[in-house]
Amino acid sequence: MRILRAAGYRVMPWKNGGGTTTEIAVSPDGAGLDDFDWRISMARVETSGPFSSFAGIDRTLAVLEGEGIVLDIAGRPPARLTAAASPLSFPGDVPTSATLIDGPITDLNVMTRRGRFNHAVERLSSPGQVEIELGEGTTIVLPVGGSVKVPMDGVSSLGSLDTLILDRTSPKLRLEPEGQGHVFVIRLVGLAAND
Repeated sequence: MRILRAAGYRVMPWKNGGGTTTEIAVSPDGAGLDDFDWRISMARVETSGPFSSFAGIDRTLAVLEGEGIVLDIAGRPPARLTAAASPLSFPGDVPTSATLIDGPITDLNVMTRRGRFNHAVERLSSPGQVEIELGEGTTIVLPVGGSVKVPMDGVSSLGSLDTLILDRTSPKLRLEPEGQGHVFVIRLVGLAAND
């Protein structure tokens, strides 16, 4: 189990130089944009335009703040992504561009290297206690817009955008959201010998 506080996240340029991204967590530790197995980040998107291309990467995007975007992913109809919409998964190596709906947004971006890891992203908006089953691989908990009480040894609470990283040996987790907001649960599962 690890806790990452939002104040310690690394800010770096986008791969295409069009903005900045805040890296929440990456594996292996210290990996760059071309050699990670998985990566979780947030980006502030202030203008419409093309996405960076990531060969061999699968992505999931969710809107954290702002009115949203319309994604134009090659081979698919346009997809409207708002803070209320379910996270959207797509290949990171197909041409993709975004059009802002009404002003800048902040998004959550989860990426895994195809053939090494799979991932799933879920948004939980329960006003009461939330129970999270831990499966194979790594489970990551990211509250947005409010804090969360975590009744575990050594952890009392997570603030908005703090991260809790759990592995398969961690106990079943019960979260108690405080105030408004929701919780993202990200599951990362290694394939074959990569887990």
